[in-house]
Amino acid sequence: MKKKVWLGALLSLLAAVFLIACGSKASNTAESSTPASSSKEEAVSGASEKVYTDPAELKDSYDVLVIGSGGAGMAAAVSAHDAGASVAVLEKMGEVGGNTAKSSAGMNASQTKFQDKEGIKDSNDKFYEETLKGGGGTNDPELLRYLVDNSASAIDWLDSMGITLSNITTTGGMSEKRTHRPADGSAVGGYLVTGLYHNLAEREIPMFVNADVTNLEEKDGKISGVEVKIDGKTKKVAAKAVVIATGGFGADLDKVAQLNPKLKGYVTTNQAGSTGDGIALAEAKGAATVDMEQIQIHPTVEQEKSYLITEAIRGEGAILVNSKGERFFNELETRDKVSAAINGLEPNYAYVVFDSALKDRVKAIAQYEKKGLVKSGETVADLAKAIDVPEDALQTTLETWNKAVADKSDAAFGRSSGMDHALDTAPYYAIKIAPGVHHTMGGLKINTNTEVLNKEGQAIPGLYAAGEVTGGVHGKNRIGGNAVADIIVFGRQAGEQSAQFVKK
Repeated sequence: MKKKVWLGALLSLLAAVFLIACGSKASNTAESSTPASSSKEEAVSGASEKVYTDPAELKDSYDVLVIGSGGAGMAAAVSAHDAGASVAVLEKMGEVGGNTAKSSAGMNASQTKFQDKEGIKDSNDKFYEETLKGGGGTNDPELLRYLVDNSASAIDWLDSMGITLSNITTTGGMSEKRTHRPADGSAVGGYLVTGLYHNLAEREIPMFVNADVTNLEEKDGKISGVEVKIDGKTKKVAAKAVVIATGGFGADLDKVAQLNPKLKGYVTTNQAGSTGDGIALAEAKGAATVDMEQIQIHPTVEQEKSYLITEAIRGEGAILVNSKGERFFNELETRDKVSAAINGLEPNYAYVVFDSALKDRVKAIAQYEKKGLVKSGETVADLAKAIDVPEDALQTTLETWNKAVADKSDAAFGRSSGMDHALDTAPYYAIKIAPGVHHTMGGLKINTNTEVLNKEGQAIPGLYAAGEVTGGVHGKNRIGGNAVADIIVFGRQAGEQSAQFVKK
């Protein structure tokens, strides 16, 4: 218990101030990445000082090799280690974290102890049905059921390691507050990556960066290891099981446009390493894919810097207004529908509008201010001038919205969630946004044991996958907060299952 309290306190401090490199025996001779920073942006992006294992320490064999170091990969590594396997993490980029480091909103989970504490009456069945509806009814029912039914235990698992997601909000498509985030309401990504990193370091799990896996090795019909380029050399490393957790392909905009021509010309929120490498590695061994054409655009992306503006702002009560200063849609509909509504505007952009009280509730806004993305005004009229919309229209829009919040009834667009707080505390703020490529719902086909399946539906022995590299969980449209649930629930499962496979 003392360890959990200590680590939890440390993570809260790191998320608020800066991240400190944590050494381990596995990292005695190490390289460090970019310098530590006191900025909130650095904590969220994951671009802080961390210490990694010297390439010279890469052994010839391990029980389990994990390819990729986002949330799914790190969760898998911790889980496999705790199940008794020797583990190493191979990350092609120079820093751990992947897209997880950029995650903002939180982790969806139902029937959790934190919901119970707040008196939120939720159910796994409701979580399942709302996610299925959000995915257009095309989600893999078995994967979705596993995600939902294991979400609360995943929250507990993180909490047991000092990664406490006790602050709860909501996202589009959800009728209940089930999006769990750090206690101070800050972005989940940096906090999660930091916490998992420290847990890997504490367990002395080697983390190799700039390690580009180029091939999966096979022997006697089983995956037997990898070929990896590291420190200017190519090396074969044996393993009894391999977990692919390399993320999606949202940074490969040519591939995105090839699979969905309508998305040609869009900006992307993805980190540079999200280029579909893991999918290609597994396909070369006969793996099947599913839903590859299902690519999600996020409705609120600042276009100049391709920067995601978290859905948590709308979940906490923000509204969207068009160039006329008017609301035009239910802000907390599913992402596909909100994106379509913005694309239907002329001109096709909108503003996320919020007040000072909301700014205090969503700590991620501080990083947007540091990047110069936020416009402000001491009064509503001042804000209208700052974003060049009609003053009277914006004033009327806010007055109408605040009355809807007071009445708990949005007659204009039928919004029913994220209506706990009026927007009436000066100063006022706005961020200009439009849709951008955000998440690839398609990927490797897996079962609930996270085994990668071939085109005949059979498991490829020794090969596991978790996170955005897989497909089927989200169907045609991912609900905000479900990506973090996906990486933690299935990352944890991949670690356990791969470790069990090693023991056979």
